[in-house]
Amino acid sequence: MTRTQSWWEWIFRARELSLIVVIVALVVITTLTQPQYLFSEGGVRDLLRTPALYIALAVGEAIVIITRNIDLSIGSILGLSAYFCGNLFHQAPALPIPVVILLTVLFGGILGSVNGLLVAFLKVPALVITLGTLYAYRGIAVLWIGGNFIRPEWVPKEFTQLALSGLFGVPWLLIVAVVVVLLAAWFMTSRRTGRELYAIGSNPDAAVLYGLRTRRLTLLPFVISGTLAGVAGVIYVSIYATGDSKVGLGLELQAVAAAVVGGVAVVGGAGRIWGVALGAFFLATLTTALPVLSIPSLWQQAVVGVLIVGAITLDRVFFVVRQRQARKGLSA
Repeated sequence: MTRTQSWWEWIFRARELSLIVVIVALVVITTLTQPQYLFSEGGVRDLLRTPALYIALAVGEAIVIITRNIDLSIGSILGLSAYFCGNLFHQAPALPIPVVILLTVLFGGILGSVNGLLVAFLKVPALVITLGTLYAYRGIAVLWIGGNFIRPEWVPKEFTQLALSGLFGVPWLLIVAVVVVLLAAWFMTSRRTGRELYAIGSNPDAAVLYGLRTRRLTLLPFVISGTLAGVAGVIYVSIYATGDSKVGLGLELQAVAAAVVGGVAVVGGAGRIWGVALGAFFLATLTTALPVLSIPSLWQQAVVGVLIVGAITLDRVFFVVRQRQARKGLSA
């Protein structure tokens, strides 16, 4: 490993370590300020299960960004998937819970594949396509759901227990999120297709010249993103057992923020799934902690915006420094 590579590896590790430190600091500050909240059963449960929703969305978004694209529709896909899940429980109560979960995840994958097909075959920028499907899917949700909503009595108690129970105090939903992270990290680092996704994000023109199947590699991340948005829809229904046409509104920006804060380069080709998971955990902790600290919701959005701008600026600085070091290496 060269000195430049070692330096770059250290930077990523430092970012992940800093996220861990900030998460711990947030928990400590919240505990000192409102000890009755964190030490309550509901407080601990919220702190551990809420990140599962963010992690599922952020991992899918990160894989798309790594390929130098973006998916702005995942919040709308989550909303549609959540109602699809609740409506299945209501309309087909005889269906086993695992079947409902599987159908919901597949539903999310199908919605994601629409994005991928349009981007891959029409050669239209992903920003334009997914901005359009963001509104299209949200419009479908409004037409389909209307003034209706998922009612708690629709959702089986066994299903909501997934959000209330766990293993050794760790909620099942968080365990599911950890499994998603493990599988995604293994796929992106150990499988040829995962490494090709990094390659196409690093240099799309070189990927074409090398003979990579760029259409398939462009389609796949959107399918994964939609599928994980379907998983997030399942998680949402399990936690809240309700929902209307506004479910998931704005969560696409939270997912982008988690990916960028977690170290995924906005120009594509770089980023680690572990860092993304930590970024999602950080944002979930922030979302849980700020209301407890009596900070208005407007300031919560401002904090997220500052984090996105700061992370992008940091990435740009790292990119410039890396380019300069590469030029020095070539001239030496």
